[in-house]
Amino acid sequence: ASSIALFARVAGGIYTKAADVGADLVGKVEAGIDEDDPHNPAVIADNVGDNVGDVAGMGADLFESYVGSIIAAASLAVTQAQKEGDTLQGKSTQAIALAFLLPAVGIVASTIGFFAVNTSAQGKGWDVHLGTLMWALEKGMYLAAALFTAGA
Repeated sequence: ASSIALFARVAGGIYTKAADVGADLVGKVEAGIDEDDPHNPAVIADNVGDNVGDVAGMGADLFESYVGSIIAAASLAVTQAQKEGDTLQGKSTQAIALAFLLPAVGIVASTIGFFAVNTSAQGKGWDVHLGTLMWALEKGMYLAAALFTAGA
């Protein structure tokens, strides 16, 4: 998991650096303008490259944490199943399955909770009612938590 995350982070970094070098070449070298000058057309590519690099990095970190926790839970399940007198003794297959089943239930519950996030409030400019928007987010979070609790 860590190797995959490392390569994802490096790939995002390569994309970011390529866009940055392109902005430098076009702006500074050819046109004589600053890298972050709005007159430099490569500024958009540079910003997109920065965003792609950031998203790839964060996605890689999330992936590594998620997979690492599943592997750790499965390893603990095997260890506990081998201990004499433990409630999981001899049930290593079921314990490992539980380590994979709970995250799967969480993904399904989160997906359903995502679709529950909605609001009919329409803010015009800065006229936004924060309580209404927060309830829309909380509604999805509470539904996902309830579904996960019921599914677990």
